Amino acid sequence: MSVAWARFLSRIESVVPRRMLPFWNAPAGPKTIFFWAPAFKWGLVIAGIADLARPAEKLSISQSTALAATGLIWSRYSMVIIPKNWLLFSVNIGLGITGLNQLGRIAYYRYTHPELFQEVETKEENNESSEAKQETQAPKAS
Repeated sequence: MSVAWARFLSRIESVVPRRMLPFWNAPAGPKTIFFWAPAFKWGLVIAGIADLARPAEKLSISQSTALAATGLIWSRYSMVIIPKNWLLFSVNIGLGITGLNQLGRIAYYRYTHPELFQEVETKEENNESSEAKQETQAPKAS
């Protein structure tokens, strides 16, 4: 630990109330990365909650899947590391729930509006078949 950081922490510690010292000195307390990384990760959960106001057709399946998978995988990891990091566990559970909720919204939207996605599939099939025709009709260079 650098001298400047140690000096900074000692100044803060001098004003921490006596009741808060166990929290301050905890293995996953504010003096460690085990506290600050999950604290800032709550920004992802808040962004996911803010996405509840977005229309379901504007949501990204890959982003929601990544958030859900990350949340569920890392929530398990936070319980097997030492020290057990309950803040990391809670933020990852929140992230997993938010991602799963968004995936549910996307699936419900696609289920209730199948005509929108059949048009896209039909257009893609037409583009593929026209490209295949162009390739077969192209003159061969001799």
